[in-house]
Amino acid sequence: MAGCSIVSKDGPTGAAVRDGAAVKASYAPKAIPYVLVDLNPASLAAANRGTLSTTPRFGSMARGSGPDVSIGVGDILSVTIFEAESGGLFIPKEAGSRSGNFVEIPNQQVDRSGTITIPYVDGSVRVAGRTTRSVSAEISSRLKARAIEPQVVVSVVEHRGNEISVLGEVNQALHFSMDPGGIKLLEAIARAGGPRNPPYETTVSIQRSGVTRRAGMSTIIRDPSQNVPLRPGDVVYLTRDQKVFMVLGATPSPGSIGGTNNRRFSFDDDTMSLSEALAKAGGLDTSRADPKEVFLFRMERRSTLTSAGIDISKYSGDLVPTVYTADLRKGDNFFLANSFNIRDKDLLFVSESPSTDLQKFLNILSGITSNAYSISESAAVTHSNF
Repeated sequence: MAGCSIVSKDGPTGAAVRDGAAVKASYAPKAIPYVLVDLNPASLAAANRGTLSTTPRFGSMARGSGPDVSIGVGDILSVTIFEAESGGLFIPKEAGSRSGNFVEIPNQQVDRSGTITIPYVDGSVRVAGRTTRSVSAEISSRLKARAIEPQVVVSVVEHRGNEISVLGEVNQALHFSMDPGGIKLLEAIARAGGPRNPPYETTVSIQRSGVTRRAGMSTIIRDPSQNVPLRPGDVVYLTRDQKVFMVLGATPSPGSIGGTNNRRFSFDDDTMSLSEALAKAGGLDTSRADPKEVFLFRMERRSTLTSAGIDISKYSGDLVPTVYTADLRKGDNFFLANSFNIRDKDLLFVSESPSTDLQKFLNILSGITSNAYSISESAAVTHSNF
């Protein structure tokens, strides 16, 4: 008994912490009401639909075709003016004085006001945000009064506007100008060297006009509609979002199975079933687990529970605390568990068998009786010696 006072500890006991408090604030919280749902075909189908609906997608951003790439501020433009015959504004009358029926204006950079200057055109020409075709038509129209049937060709020599940025978890962050033919999301990510992490751990965000939308990389790869055409000014940002689940209760002890934190496990793919999650945690501990009491805890949407035929009129709010239960003593529940998709941050709990508590009690009794027997034997030996 004296030895108990010198048993080493990692820190103070709970009683010591409580006794040392100058102010003690306590309250009696109300129990959180939750819905208990048996795993069956109806609840399985509803839950999996709910899981699919939680996958981020680009939504309205994925609708519509890519924009025509317009001239941007900073672009370098080439302007060539043609006349139908000599003697006009740009082509001299003297034969042989120059070859060709056109003149090339020196390359110009679109200024901050979005304009360029063309000789003999009253005022500057606004070009930013327009196509080369529309700018050519305007310059031709404004030269008609002076030149002989002028025709104008405008082309972009160097793109310095209409820029797109690809940042985050890519192999090489990139800032580049869009080509006239446009560019799609996956092509832009490929230019940046691709993602650093697996698709199922990568989320892609697009910032556009003050709005940010997200989609999983796996979703973009599987669904061509999510490979959206980019627009000038878009910022593409890749992040690593590792999905995890926790397993507690009567499963193999921490340390015997590898995990992110022994009881915290990461997904190995874009989706993972309940049976795969249990298998990754080492399965049920056959000496302690109650196979008919396997629980999965999550916050479920009202629409999901309603579609499964569950009355949730007592609950307010869109998210409802929900516990799914599986009875693994039944063969059909293994098929259901193999099709039930778990989600990020799901918590699995395997209850201990009622006989486990009895066994623990018996082990305690065994220890006590063993010690008593040893003491009695020692006393008998000592008495016989006298």
